[in-house]
Amino acid sequence: MTQDVRSSVDGDGDVLIVTAVKAERDALLRGLRNGSPFDVVAGGVGPAAAAASAAARMARRRYRLAICAGIGGGFPGRAEVGALVVADEAVAADLGTEAPEGFLSLDRLGFGSIRIPADEGKSARLAEALRSAGLPVVVGPVLTVSSATGTGETAKVRAMRVPGAAAEAMEGYGVAVAAQNMGVPFLEIRAVSNPVGPRNRGTWKIEAALERLAEAGAVIREVFG
Repeated sequence: MTQDVRSSVDGDGDVLIVTAVKAERDALLRGLRNGSPFDVVAGGVGPAAAAASAAARMARRRYRLAICAGIGGGFPGRAEVGALVVADEAVAADLGTEAPEGFLSLDRLGFGSIRIPADEGKSARLAEALRSAGLPVVVGPVLTVSSATGTGETAKVRAMRVPGAAAEAMEGYGVAVAAQNMGVPFLEIRAVSNPVGPRNRGTWKIEAALERLAEAGAVIREVFG
């Protein structure tokens, strides 16, 4: 079930922000100060839930921008814990098939593309504004996966599959598909809570990442409000 907070103006030109869970939504709302023109929805975990939630919202209202936002894992050496990652593209890293010769992505199968670019101009504006606010920012591909990485071997494989990968999460590609189908510009931003690699909850910094997400929300408000 989705959980949302609507802006006070339910009209054209608002900004849709899709998170996975309520904690991410609430963190963003602290930074956004709960105000218009942002429509924030906790759309569920995973690309299917995110796509369905975003598409349902966009079917009822016209938006000028769709943002997928939340916390996620950062690839060591690219985005450390505490950093913000602004996606230059959302990549469905595990969408394809296994084969004797290795993984075959959707592109290689000829069924579409696993990559959807973020709006270049808006991504650049957001990244620059975050830097100006003194926040640590990395720009690069954000992987969307249905099963989060839990081993060093999987982290290595996914980093090789998408050179330059900065972060991993579970919803961006779904929101990107919905936005692309509706002709709405798309952005993704992630606050890094843990390194991509062996699963070790003891090293996760969830609360710190949520606070970083709230700080990003304040910048989003200034740039796109």
